[in-house]
Parts: sequence; C-alpha cells; structure tokens
Amino acid sequence: MQLQTILRKLEPIKGFVYGEVTLDESATGKTLTIEIRERRGSRGYCSGCGRKRPGYDRLRPRRFQYVPLWGMPVYLVYALRRVKCPQCGVTVEWVPWAEGKSRLTTSLKWFLARWAKRLSWSETARAFAVPWESVYRSVRMAVDWGLKQRDLAGIESIGVDEVAWRRGHKYLTLVYQIDKDRRRLLWIGRDREAKTLLRFFRMLGKERSGALKFICSDMWKAYLKVIAKKAPQALHVLDRYHIMAKMNKAIDEVRAAEVKELKAAGYEPILKHGRWCLLKRPANMTEAQTVKLQELLKHNLKSVKAYLMREDFQRFWDYKSPYYAATFLGDWCRRTGRTKLEPMKKIAKSLYGHGELILNWFLAEGTISAGMVEGFNNKVKLTMRKSYGFRSENAVETALYHNLGNLPQPNLTHRFC
Repeated sequence: MQLQTILRKLEPIKGFVYGEVTLDESATGKTLTIEIRERRGSRGYCSGCGRKRPGYDRLRPRRFQYVPLWGMPVYLVYALRRVKCPQCGVTVEWVPWAEGKSRLTTSLKWFLARWAKRLSWSETARAFAVPWESVYRSVRMAVDWGLKQRDLAGIESIGVDEVAWRRGHKYLTLVYQIDKDRRRLLWIGRDREAKTLLRFFRMLGKERSGALKFICSDMWKAYLKVIAKKAPQALHVLDRYHIMAKMNKAIDEVRAAEVKELKAAGYEPILKHGRWCLLKRPANMTEAQTVKLQELLKHNLKSVKAYLMREDFQRFWDYKSPYYAATFLGDWCRRTGRTKLEPMKKIAKSLYGHGELILNWFLAEGTISAGMVEGFNNKVKLTMRKSYGFRSENAVETALYHNLGNLPQPNLTHRFC
C-alpha cells in the first residue's frame, strides 16, 4: 500500500488530493515531502467569508510541517491560490489542513499538544524538532478549542482555593469541580480578591450558580463574601484540612518565638530539631521524631501547650451531632482564648467567628472534602515545577487548563495511549 493511499484513508482532505511523495536526503537527515494538489475543477474558499470564490492567481509553493513518520520530518507542499471575493477582495484561500498563516498543520498541533501533557514543553520541542513557541501555540489551540466545547451542565460541588505562582504575592484563584463523578479545573482567575471570584460566577451564570449544592473553601474573607452573595443556597463548608493547616501555622509561630526566648535567656536549645514532631500527625512521625516528642512533653513549654491544644481540638472531628460539636467548639475557643499564646488565641477567635461554616462540615456528612482541592493544588505545583517557571500568566493558565481541565479533544488519527 502506498503512502498516498494510507493518507487518503486515514486523513482525507476534501477538495484536494495527495500527489507525489519525495524522500530528500541532506547532511541533517532524511525528510519526506508530500505534494498536495486541488481537485480538477474545484474552487478555493475565501479565508474571510468562507465561501467558494473564483481564482485570481497562485502564490509560490509553501511547506506545512506534518506529523513525523518513522522519526523523519514530514512536509506537505502546496501552492496556495488567491481568490477574488466581491465582499473581502483578493484573499488567500482557506485550506483544511492548517489555520491562518501557520506553517504547522492542525494534525501536528494536536499531536504536539497531546505529548505536551506527558513531557515538558521544552522536551516536547526537542523530541519533535520544533520551536518551543510552536508547542506553546499548539497547546493554546487545544485549550481554546476545549474551553469552547466543554460541558458545564450538572455542576453541583465546587472547591475554591488560591495558589502562589510567583514571588511577590502573585496569586491565582482556582475553582475546581469536585463532584464524585467528575473532578476537573473549571476556572482560573488572577489575584485573590472579591472581584476575581465574581468573574467566575459571571462566567458560570445565574442558573448554574443557583444549582450549586456544596462549596468548599478556606477562610479568606473575600471568598466568603462572594460565595454568600452569589450562591446562598449552597452549603458552604470550611474543611478540616484548612482549619488544621492554620492551627499548625500558629503552633510553628509559638515554637519560633520560644526558640528565640530560650536562646536569649541562655537555656539549652531543647526545641532544636523539634519542629516536625510538633506539626506532624503521630502516624507519620519517624522513630527519631517520636522520641523527640516524648522528650519535649516532659517540659513545661509554650510550644508543648500549643501542641496539646491542637490535639485536644482533634476530638471535634469525632462528633456525630452538630449540636454537641458546636458545644465543644465554643468551649475550646473560650479555654484557648484565656491563654497567653497569641497565635492560638487568634486561631480560636477565627474559629469562633466562622463557627456556622465549620459546622457545615457535619451537615455535609463527608460529601465533599477540601482534600480533593489540595490534591488538585499539588498537581498545580507539579505542573509549574515541570515547566521550570513561567514568565507570563497566560502561559500558566494555558498549562493548568491543559493538564487539569479534562478538556474534550476531537477524534483524530494521531492518538497515543
């Protein structure tokens, strides 16, 4: 079977035929060149209005890079016609295998975009001997097409969080769909202000926003305000992960301040190497950290008091009744508020002020969890590390949608498992 026959069967081009195939050899390697001709008597399509128009003249042959075969670069060669359109004037014809002035075929763009999910963009460019910009434009094309074609119906649960993508407090607001049957990145917004999240709800629309049943977020005031306004019917949950993360941060602040106090007073550095044994869960500690924790518990330290407060609060998650959980939460906040540990008092004040949203964790009965959101955030950080740092927000958004958006793709010949 000849190569032209294979191409006609797997990737036919309406109005055109595959012509002569040439194998060229040079110092840089072998190259396949495939000639393309228009069918006899066919007219070109105006690239402006998309209608068939009579021919005007013909340009010089142009090479379009195609999907590589047997490790060899492949080029489609065609002399574009110019057509005379009464509406658009004299324009270059539209061809089905490439878009605009791009020298890459659409098939090659989708091929590169799929590989860019597995490899870094730079590695994809090196592997297939194309410029980095070609890989970026291919991924951008795939993302734009997928965002237009994706289905936003049936969204019931979302998670909202922010992630730092550059130094200098440069944040992105990320919204995920966290339904049991579908989990994906829905939207990316710049910064973490109230107007940022408002743009997401405008994109989602009133009808779909009104269909939301569960929303999971942290205690960032801007998010709480917008969610209460745009989706008041949804059960807003402040999840266990965010609460315990803030509590661990408070314990670390107490420990860091106490280390300085003990050093200034001339005491032995008993808290040295004690950070992680105070922050980790007992099940995740190493043997050395377990021994260190037992040693610290023998001393009357502020850090130990903060640690014991956190361990006491862990009982909150064992309650089954929201009423008794609320009683425990109020009692714990009052006891902690009477201590002299300012970071822990700040946490207690925050938890007491958000008590209603925290108790929604029990009303949701484990239906949603911010653990799913944090899992997505870990993938976000992995995508950024794989890229070795993006210089523009557009590139960051493109990479995140491409890897986490679960965007639809057209059925093309060039697929891989």
